[in-house]
Amino acid sequence: MSADGSDPAIDSVTLEVIRNGCEAVAEEMNATLVRTGYSPNIKERQDCSTALFDADGEMIAQAETMPVHLGAMPYSVAAAVDAFPPESLSPGDSILLNDPFRGGAHLPDLTLVTPIHDDAGDEVIAFAANRAHHADIGGSTAGSVAADSTEIYQEGLRIPPVKFEAGTGAVAEDGTPEGEVCEDVLSMILANVRTPEERRGDLRAQVAANATGRRRFRDLAAEHGDALAPALEAIKNYSERRMRAELADLPDGTYEFADALDDDGRGNEDLAVEVALTVDGDEVTVDFTGTADQTDGPINAVLAVTASATYYAVRCVTDPDIPPNHGCYRPIEVVAPEGTIVNPTLPAAVVGGNLETSQRVTDVVLGALAGAAPEAVAAAGQGTMNNVTLGGTDPRGDGDSPYAFYETQGGGFGGRASGDGMDGVHVHMSNTLNTPAEVLETAYPLRIERYELRPDSGGAGEHRGGLGLRRDIRVREHTARLSLLAERHESHPYGLNGGGEGANGAAYLVGSAERSSASSRTQSGDDDGDELEKLPAKHTRDLPAGTVVSIRTPGGGGYGDPADRPDEAIERDLRLGKLTSGAAREEYDYEADDDVTDGDD
Repeated sequence: MSADGSDPAIDSVTLEVIRNGCEAVAEEMNATLVRTGYSPNIKERQDCSTALFDADGEMIAQAETMPVHLGAMPYSVAAAVDAFPPESLSPGDSILLNDPFRGGAHLPDLTLVTPIHDDAGDEVIAFAANRAHHADIGGSTAGSVAADSTEIYQEGLRIPPVKFEAGTGAVAEDGTPEGEVCEDVLSMILANVRTPEERRGDLRAQVAANATGRRRFRDLAAEHGDALAPALEAIKNYSERRMRAELADLPDGTYEFADALDDDGRGNEDLAVEVALTVDGDEVTVDFTGTADQTDGPINAVLAVTASATYYAVRCVTDPDIPPNHGCYRPIEVVAPEGTIVNPTLPAAVVGGNLETSQRVTDVVLGALAGAAPEAVAAAGQGTMNNVTLGGTDPRGDGDSPYAFYETQGGGFGGRASGDGMDGVHVHMSNTLNTPAEVLETAYPLRIERYELRPDSGGAGEHRGGLGLRRDIRVREHTARLSLLAERHESHPYGLNGGGEGANGAAYLVGSAERSSASSRTQSGDDDGDELEKLPAKHTRDLPAGTVVSIRTPGGGGYGDPADRPDEAIERDLRLGKLTSGAAREEYDYEADDDVTDGDD
């Protein structure tokens, strides 16, 4: 090994071929998982991730999928290897887990880890791993994202690392080992969920994805032979060198930032997330001391989630071409005091920590990094995943089939030095797609009544924040159980460099048979005169047939002084209906002509 950490025995061309080969394997694994997934959450929203790990359990390649999964998945692989050392594994085995306190993130995310053996079957040379968000894993609420949970035992089936497949000793035609699903483990899982056939289908897709990874990585091993193992180490060292060079370009110092979660759904409000980020040469320490103690509600984020959000934020301000693997995380130290909402202890409720607190961790780390690299950091995005679950008995067909619907909602991305924020997208730790209306209405007894951008929701600035969304869902011919778990209903996504805050989010019921006190009712000018009942951001209740739940997602913060926004950009937003004339006057001191909104862009 040379002084700079490179391996002189491996030429750069071979190294790049192997690196790209590993990334191609990870991407093909993800394509297999999405293509063979059974539930809309996997095959449509693509709420899943895949990665390759070396024989030591260190990540060497990942598909470009879910940030909240990818930085946390190494913790799952470490837990799997700790429970089942490589020498104890046979070709065809695989390990399943979801326990947040043993390498997982939250219970709906099931991680499958599959060893990849050499041709003789004697030695583990790598691991294929994938994580998929299952739309139900039991617990008190359909969809297993209960906004009112107070301990993890209410949130679903907790699975420590267990053997899910056992090698049979047989070999397939392509030379890869065969395994059989451990039926007792599968039966235990299916007996504890509301939608067993959907779970069975998604687990089979996870098995297929790792089988693809095992097969393709063995092809790489056959092609490169003894050069493969040292190349994998060299790939990680290469990423580390490039990351250290990027960090060394940041000015040394300690940069602080603080924000807060609105509440935990249990009466505890303004829960601080504080960070002191210290750049010291080619290393960075991210210290969350001062963050709120773990709390009663389900917004505690385990250490794997906090680390994942931190790694992601640092990656956002460094060269995006650095290969994402274990090496680029080596110069980053995360300090998260035990017993806080960023590193809770049993039996904390954690389902929303993965979803909501991860977003706030991202916000504060990026806010701190804005002090070191102001041109590289965007204003705050919507800062929430806007989690909606609905469940009950599907009245269609035989009328006795349970269903569990789960999705996250897009919102505004923050404005940035180079342009406006994107409208209606899943930001930062989420990277999923929406559930298409046609698929949702086919799969579930629900109907999309309205789906549109929210005018004026992006923060004002030289570069406007992205717009939030409105999505109205009607319950059809049955009573459904709603669980809403969201953030930024009280606080606003921050602007940067003089930019304005993004609009906060909201949720309402329209046409509810059960009304709260008159003080909870409201009228809104964009609701055609409908009376609305405002919902708390974290809320669980039954919805009678015909009820419409209307989700309004936050916009992104603006970047730069609104006075510097070009008139043509304001006029374009007016023509497209992204900005109203009143907001143009108030935010930009711009008087719109009567015919500005008549044309098309």
